[in-house]
Amino acid sequence: MIRVQQQDFDVAAEYALLAADDSDGAIVNFIGKVRDFNDGSQVTDLTLEHYPGMTEAVLHQIEAEARERWPLNKVTIIHRFGTMGLGEQIVFIGVTSAHRKAAFAACEFLIDFLKTKAPFWKLESSGQQQHWVEARDSDEQAASMWQDEQG
Repeated sequence: MIRVQQQDFDVAAEYALLAADDSDGAIVNFIGKVRDFNDGSQVTDLTLEHYPGMTEAVLHQIEAEARERWPLNKVTIIHRFGTMGLGEQIVFIGVTSAHRKAAFAACEFLIDFLKTKAPFWKLESSGQQQHWVEARDSDEQAASMWQDEQG
């Protein structure tokens, strides 16, 4: 299930949906939230913009690639857009599999590729100042690890 939405999500409810299948031995979740700093600068809020339609298509493509690599049952990707304050949830990734190694690897793969491939743009605010966030080299390196592993 993939959702790009403005409203917050309920982690417990999303977990319950993932846990409903007794054939899975592993459930791995990742929740990303707005923190109060980035690259040494204070952050007061974050605005995320996206390209509707294209964003969902890219997320479906990333999910399909994860399913090709690992034996997954359920996959949930929720990403918010709009303005969010400190501590608010931004992204939820949940995967289920018969075994933990596949679930952990797939969850990490999904967040690495979401951060580098999905068309989201971040505008950080710090009081009266705002700036667009550039892609991080560390995120690109994390994603390239999966590409190197494939080859």
